[in-house]
Amino acid sequence: MRCKFLKKLDKRSQTHRPLALKCSQTGFDHLSLDAGPSTDLRRTAMEDRAPPVFAFGVIADIQYADIEDGLNYLRTRKRFYRNSLQLLRNATRRWEEQHVMCVLQLGDIIDGFNKSRSASEQALDTVIGEFDKISVDVHHAWGNHEFYNFCRETLLASPLNSAAKARSGSDLLADDIYAYEFSPAPGFRFVLLDAYDISMIGRDESSEKHKRSLKLLQEHNNNPDLNQPPVFGGLEQRFVKFNGGFSQEQLLWLDEVLTLADQKQERVTVFSHLPVHPYATDPICLAWNYDAMRSVLRSHKSVVCFMAGHDHDGGYYIDGSGVHHITLEGVIETRPDSNAFGTVYVYEDQMVLKGNGRISDMVLKYP
Repeated sequence: MRCKFLKKLDKRSQTHRPLALKCSQTGFDHLSLDAGPSTDLRRTAMEDRAPPVFAFGVIADIQYADIEDGLNYLRTRKRFYRNSLQLLRNATRRWEEQHVMCVLQLGDIIDGFNKSRSASEQALDTVIGEFDKISVDVHHAWGNHEFYNFCRETLLASPLNSAAKARSGSDLLADDIYAYEFSPAPGFRFVLLDAYDISMIGRDESSEKHKRSLKLLQEHNNNPDLNQPPVFGGLEQRFVKFNGGFSQEQLLWLDEVLTLADQKQERVTVFSHLPVHPYATDPICLAWNYDAMRSVLRSHKSVVCFMAGHDHDGGYYIDGSGVHHITLEGVIETRPDSNAFGTVYVYEDQMVLKGNGRISDMVLKYP
């Protein structure tokens, strides 16, 4: 039985939040829209059982800039540029109280507006300064706004290159591919992907990958402005300049990592800025070759969850293999009186996402 997510309008915050149906055949037991500490989910999933193996924090699309509030690209949503820093402070303070093992920041840490104001370095220093206040490692994925502000070479030499923090894992897949893996605890593995490995914004114009990306976009998108979707509906919307994809080299590397995880009977969570399941996001936010990535994920029993950002509305879907696809709501479009971060408690048989503000609680049974 397939259990497709619905989107429910929360009138308190005027933002969309994912609502999943109760569906025991899929392993998704419950989702609560109340993120308070006394939820039924917290009582049933986290109390009266063995303590978690570990916990980690998750957050996406902070997009900080020291500018007045504005609107998104389509001028349909309000963005709270300065206040995103306060919401990050709320998150780091809570993670310290919860003694998380590490934090996963899923990309778009600062906004592209910083570039035109010559404020990219200052904005990044400000946000990194907030992350530095917590006593655990922060692992950073890269999104489109990272590339609006910095070239790939600069990012690789910046604090946003967190591969060195993967003490129990790998170095970067390659000198110019920002992907790595590590084990946060015995029996578990995290994989961070480079969703702009194949892209126009993430590659130098003289590079072969940039040329291939331009050719691919022009085959699917005839608009003069390639940030405008080629169609008004359907999966072809994903062929826009602010998206990207995964090279064959990266897909083969991931397949090797997951094959080894299968053999070790590990539980693997994969992280990316771009979502890869069309039912877990608006199609305009999908990775270009999401289907190739999903093919790799489906072929390995070790994969339990795929977490992404990019779509500020968030989303959820559990696929036919039992893999949970979670798209986190974006901080940047979260009202000042709310929040948008989560803490994931990892158990031997499931993970429990404890959401804050717009992010809902979830129980994620392993396949």
